[in-house]
Amino acid sequence: MLQNILSIILTIVLIASIIYVIRKRKKAGITGFKTALTSICFFLIGVVNLLAYWFDFMGFWNWALTIILLMAGAYFTKFMRLSEKRT
Repeated sequence: MLQNILSIILTIVLIASIIYVIRKRKKAGITGFKTALTSICFFLIGVVNLLAYWFDFMGFWNWALTIILLMAGAYFTKFMRLSEKRT
């Protein structure tokens, strides 16, 4: 019962955070696919782990895919724009 509630909460929070990131990117005027790759990789980590839990696929391939997505997300941070200091 608790696992189902946590899955529902994770799904709601994941959807809300995706919407939030999209709105913040539009507000900041950030365009392009490369700048979004870090966020996409990190969101995919949550989706992969949620699907792995739902379909009872918690094993080596789940961990391997999570590590690969984490490393890819860290790699793609070089495409993110630097924030400008506001005075």
